[in-house]
Amino acid sequence: MTEAVPVKTRILLVEDHVFTRDGLRTSLNLQPDLHVTLEARSGEEALELLEGHTVDVAVVDIGLPGIDGIETAAQIKRRWPETRIVMLTAHNLREEVFASLASGADAYCLKSDKPALLLLGIRSAAAGSAYLDPQVAHHVLGGVRAPEAGSPLTPRELDVLRLIADGQGNKEIAAALDVSVGTVKLHVQEILVKLQASDRTQAAVKALRRGLL
Repeated sequence: MTEAVPVKTRILLVEDHVFTRDGLRTSLNLQPDLHVTLEARSGEEALELLEGHTVDVAVVDIGLPGIDGIETAAQIKRRWPETRIVMLTAHNLREEVFASLASGADAYCLKSDKPALLLLGIRSAAAGSAYLDPQVAHHVLGGVRAPEAGSPLTPRELDVLRLIADGQGNKEIAAALDVSVGTVKLHVQEILVKLQASDRTQAAVKALRRGLL
């Protein structure tokens, strides 16, 4: 019996800088669950492409020439509301964050941050969840939160959660921690219960926002 081919999240990458776009495409296409199917250098080009193609997530640079990323996101949401929007920016500016969220963006990520956080933002958006880069969340909330005293998670659960945040699956986590896949699944269930999360992605987002990672 042949194994079913996993369905990949289809991504539209909207970025005017060719080197940045090339790097993002390469990084995203290395992920087993993600695939850049369309690329655009401007908001206008992105809207034209979406007239004839469907994607799950649009990763949009906020500083596009012509129609900027915020207006591009707003138009995508108006015309294709099922498309999830990940806003990508080099700036951690409060007004940009609020303008992006008001435009309908589902996630807001910084270019300067760890690649794992962008992957987390894309996966969160694809799963129907909202995501704010931790630095952005701290900025919007008016300051950095100290890690919560007395973490509800055990050291081993934190190890599992860190690997989840890095995009690892159960098999990879089991190999990294030298435990069985069944043990990893039990840890994941405990993490979901303790963090009151509906899925792995939401658990990682909550942990990042609470300073547990």
